[in-house]
Parts: sequence; C-alpha cells; structure tokens
Amino acid sequence: MTEAAPHAGLRIGLLGGSFDPIHRAHLRLAHSACAELGLDAVWLIPAGQPWQRDPLAASPAQRWDMVKLAIARRRGLKACDIELRRAGPSYTIDTVRELQDAHPDVTFTFILGSDQLRNLPTWRGWKEITARVDLAVAARPGHADTAPPELLDALAQGGHRLHRLAMEPIDLSATRVRERIASGMPLGELVPKTVARYIEHHRLYSTPTLHGHS
Repeated sequence: MTEAAPHAGLRIGLLGGSFDPIHRAHLRLAHSACAELGLDAVWLIPAGQPWQRDPLAASPAQRWDMVKLAIARRRGLKACDIELRRAGPSYTIDTVRELQDAHPDVTFTFILGSDQLRNLPTWRGWKEITARVDLAVAARPGHADTAPPELLDALAQGGHRLHRLAMEPIDLSATRVRERIASGMPLGELVPKTVARYIEHHRLYSTPTLHGHS
C-alpha cells in the first residue's frame, strides 16, 4: 500500500489523523500547506491506533480506502500507510524516525491544527519531534494558535521553525460528519462524493459516537 520512495531533496509535508472519516477540511489543510510552504507533496497518514483517542468507528482498512478515494487525482497529495502497518499505538515520533531513516535526503514538515499544537508537549518524544522537523500549524475554530513557550524553545534549539498557515479556519470535524450521518442528514460537500458513496455502501457511522474531533 505504501507509495514509492520519493526523490532525494524533496520537501514533504506529513499530515496525520484518524481520518474517521477524511473530510473537506483535511483536504483544504493539505493543499494549503503544500502551496504556502512550497512543498513537493503532502503525505496523509491514517493512524493505526491513536493513543489519545477512543476506539475508532471505521476499521483501519476502511479509513485507508476513504483516504485513497479522497485524494485520487488530487495533485500533490499521497497516502502513506506507515502507521497502519505498525503494531501497537501510533506515536508520531516513531513515524518521523522511520520516515527519516528510510528517506534521509528528504526534508519533512509535520502539519497539525492549533488544538494539537497546544497539546503537543504531552506527546511521547515531543522534544525529539521538534529536533527533527519543522511544524506547520493551521488555526481551528475555538483554538488559539499560540504555541507553548517550551515548544518554541525546543524548536529553536533544534534549528527548526513553526510555520503558521494563512488558511481560514473551517468549522468542520469528523465528529460532525459522523453525527450528520447518524441523524440521517445529507453530507453535502463535507466529504468528497466518492467518500460519501463509500460510507453509504458500507453503512458506516449509522449510530452516534462519542469520539473527539479530527
């Protein structure tokens, strides 16, 4: 399932998430990061077992299928199954290490929302993450993009930067998508049409869930 190895010297953005399901805000974020930072591509990385989340509604295979459907024919977006192939909880530091070991000549930037930014110092190996990659943050409604001082200090010590993306915040989450489906409401443009058809065909999210935003 993994994409072919990138050429040396490329600049790649990494966008992880549960993608339960992938939706329009995820795609907007990936495209915006690619354009604003001059990246060669953005890799979307579905989490295998998110360590700070409740169990997911869709299976790993279903979430992988939906990501591939969502990015089909979208220039600059690629799917990466590195966390789906790894056993145990999905930790970002493990993903960054593995990708840099496999592609030592590629420069990676980790993309995240402002809600995740403030929480990043609680992640396993967060100081090592800041020592290895730049961060790019997008504003999310209700969450300031102010970075914790210790995070900025760690980035500076590692010679890396925090990029603030200019894209307008989108009031959309996977929780909202699942709730609309469970309520029998139309999705409209919240997800790509191919993803909406997949959800309907597999009867996903037909009952309410209590999972957090993504």
